[in-house]
Amino acid sequence: MGNAELLSIHVHPVKAFRGMSLREAVVEPWGLAGDRRWVLIDDGGKVVTQREQPRLALAAAEPVPGGGLRLSAPGLGPLTVAVPGGPGTVTVDIFGDKVEAVPADAGAHTWCSSYLGADVRLVHMDDPAVRRPVDPEYAVPGETVSFADGFPLLLTTTASLDALNSLLAQGAYAHEGPLPMNRFRPNVVVAGTEPWAEDGWSRIAIGDVVLRVAKPSGRCVVTTTDQDTAVRGKEPLRTLGRHRRFGNRLVFGQNLVPLTPGTIRVGDPVRVLDVSPS
Repeated sequence: MGNAELLSIHVHPVKAFRGMSLREAVVEPWGLAGDRRWVLIDDGGKVVTQREQPRLALAAAEPVPGGGLRLSAPGLGPLTVAVPGGPGTVTVDIFGDKVEAVPADAGAHTWCSSYLGADVRLVHMDDPAVRRPVDPEYAVPGETVSFADGFPLLLTTTASLDALNSLLAQGAYAHEGPLPMNRFRPNVVVAGTEPWAEDGWSRIAIGDVVLRVAKPSGRCVVTTTDQDTAVRGKEPLRTLGRHRRFGNRLVFGQNLVPLTPGTIRVGDPVRVLDVSPS
């Protein structure tokens, strides 16, 4: 794997909104700077994602100076939202984890609710160093994560996507392919590997940043959502179910935990430092 390199970097300022591509990003202990520090919750405090609301794929959030966001979505005028400074927090239920977060102002709630046609609130993780631990089954004490599904970073490889698309082309829903990488909403995309090579990694370096490979990424219905139209199909879950089933999970990509801070840049070499015992 001597020629593997970082092909692209992606952050999602609001969980479930459209991703942004960057040329470089700061790696913080809980993920890429600016990634998934905001999330929508329903009136019961549960996170709202593309699982329930595929139209979130068409909404965008662009960081603005000071840490706030500029929200945009079809049919609505843009809205700039400041980082909330209020003293109070609300409890967010993210896949069973209870996490404290700070509500944005009322205008943000109105804007987001209008777009989805449902009562939602926008909240911000003020201190990711303490708010949400990584799943202790796969973590070292003290490791934390933003509002990502469970781990600080998600890695995918172009070779594995090519292999998956080749398998998909042989199936009953071949007309849905080939699928683009944004179906999998990764943070870092690596080129120059063998297909599925990432299954065997346990520790890697991207440039000077060292990361632990925590566990494979189990995939859900979000991967069947076209990120440009919000229309749902059958793939890639049908093909993953036939070829990439590990226990009760359909796997594509690997979850990472940073071991050292630093900045990663498109074009950085990617090195495998340790492999998993076979």
